[in-house]
Amino acid sequence: MTRGVETTMRLRFADRLAVLTATFAVLAMSAWTAPHAEAGGLIRAPAVGGVYIDAEGVVNAPPADGAEALRNTWQQGLDETPAAMEPLVDLRFVSLRKLDAAIAAAKSAGEPIPDEVRYLAGLLRVKHVLVYPPADGRPGDIVLAGPAEGWKVDSLGNTVGVTTNRPVLMLDDLVVALRAAETTNGPGVSCSIDPTSEGLARAQKVSRTLTAQDGPMTAARRLEQAFGRQLVTVTGVPASSHFARSLVAADFRMKRLAMGFEPAPVDGLPSYLETLNTRAVKANLLPRWWLAADYEPLARDAEGLAWEIRGQGVKCQAEEDFVNDAGEVKRGAGRNETDAAKWAATMTERFDELASHDSAFGHVRNAFDLSVAAAVIAMHELWEVADLETPQLSAEFSPEGYNVPKYVATQATFLKRGGKWVVTASGGVQVFPWQIADEQEEVASLADLRTKNAAEKADAWWWQ
Repeated sequence: MTRGVETTMRLRFADRLAVLTATFAVLAMSAWTAPHAEAGGLIRAPAVGGVYIDAEGVVNAPPADGAEALRNTWQQGLDETPAAMEPLVDLRFVSLRKLDAAIAAAKSAGEPIPDEVRYLAGLLRVKHVLVYPPADGRPGDIVLAGPAEGWKVDSLGNTVGVTTNRPVLMLDDLVVALRAAETTNGPGVSCSIDPTSEGLARAQKVSRTLTAQDGPMTAARRLEQAFGRQLVTVTGVPASSHFARSLVAADFRMKRLAMGFEPAPVDGLPSYLETLNTRAVKANLLPRWWLAADYEPLARDAEGLAWEIRGQGVKCQAEEDFVNDAGEVKRGAGRNETDAAKWAATMTERFDELASHDSAFGHVRNAFDLSVAAAVIAMHELWEVADLETPQLSAEFSPEGYNVPKYVATQATFLKRGGKWVVTASGGVQVFPWQIADEQEEVASLADLRTKNAAEKADAWWWQ
């Protein structure tokens, strides 16, 4: 899309999920202003998707005040969902060839990309990748398929299914995943937040000066000031992309749940601090949590033309690091029975339900799914098999850009027993799509699925 067309597009509201292990951000929200809402296009306000990222790149929690009013405003910015897309279905199919043509047609007409295109016909996950080589005079195609339904905007500013509350897939994220597919072979895609060595040393010095008279709130505040900002790093995808923001938001919100800065929206997931055996804490803690991929081996047909992505998609992992008197971090690798690891296991067990209540977690899974689908296409050269060129998806379409996440403000918990402190430290989100795509097994029934749902649906770019 040209810059001239972009400037005429009406603002809209898309899912802003992002992930980065924040230690839990301070709500320095005085500069926050509500986004202006009009129809068409995507909203690029700093407070969308469960996080607030200001122009300086500082990641914080968004303000709670006015959330419902903002949700209503965002909702009004959406186009009316086509009636045929409203029902929840097990499988909806999206043709990449015809999707590319739909993008080109909108741009050629000088019109904004329709919502149904921006939200990929309401797909909730990528379950299948189906390949159709050219045959009988018909051009080749690659089709994505998965559960789908109509959409709405939730309180986090994410576009989610009307009944499932799970975020729909986004065109922007698909484009980023496809373009990054080749470069993710090896390094993968990740985001992380890391405390600086200087901050660790300052915090350790401050902790030795704290007394009982300071009280836990004063002690925590002094530690936060000593730690200062932690550094955010995004690799594998553009840091300004919605895809990256999704990684940051999910990790950020995971840490908030772990440290008890807000309650979990599902039963059976107490905070890490509620389960921590404070009497057994011998040193200052830096528990590290990160989100990793959790897939079963992919299923494929004998020809490698039909693929199924299986498994929950995301799991939580953890370590408990310790800080010695010199401010040096002692890694907790190998300690499998830590309180942090137990909390991570519980979160993994509750993840699927959590994704239905907090769309940030559903969005990071969508990002993982799209990365795996893109890796399958690249690894097995399926563009060539289908003899398919998609100029919009490959190069010409311009995804929206957002404030780049750079820093997270530290927030500490000072334990009442023993005078120790707890601060969430390094972690993040990490996925290695090519490793996942390389684990596969043959399932004969997938060939029938591909044949029965051949991409012959007239000129429609989606069907069910």
